[in-house]
Amino acid sequence: MDKVDREILRILAADGRCGYSQLAERVHLSANAVAERVRRMQANGTIRGFRAVVDPSALGRTLEAQIDVKLRPTTSAAEFEQAIRDLPQVTSATLLTGSFDYSLRVECASRAELVEVAETIRHEAGAMETYSRVILREVNLRPVG
Repeated sequence: MDKVDREILRILAADGRCGYSQLAERVHLSANAVAERVRRMQANGTIRGFRAVVDPSALGRTLEAQIDVKLRPTTSAAEFEQAIRDLPQVTSATLLTGSFDYSLRVECASRAELVEVAETIRHEAGAMETYSRVILREVNLRPVG
C-alpha cells in the first residue's frame, strides 16, 4: 500500500459516498486508476465495505448505553455472541480482558427497553453479571469507517 492508497482510504473513511471522479481529483489520478485501486483494496480485504451511519434517534432509539458483561463459566464467547445476534438494540460487542468479558453498545427507545435488554442478556444469553452505563455524549475523533 502506497501513499495514494492511504489517502484514498482516508477520504473514503470520511465520506464513503465520494465518487471515483472526486477521489481522482483529490489524489491526482484518473478516475479509472482510482476505481482500480479501490477494487483492489476491496478484493484484498483492506476495504471491508461501505455503509450508511444512521442517527439512532431517527429510528426512535434516543437512549444509548454500554453494558459490560461477565459471562457464566459455562458460557463460551461463541455461544454468547450467537445469543446476542438477534437483539436489534445491540449494535456492537467487544471481547475484553479484565473484570468483564464483553462491552456491548446498545441503542434503546426508553429506559424500560434498556432494562429489558439487560435482563435478556442475563437470563437468555449466558451472562452472570451486567453493568450498564448511559452514554451522555460521544465525540468522534476520527471519521467513522
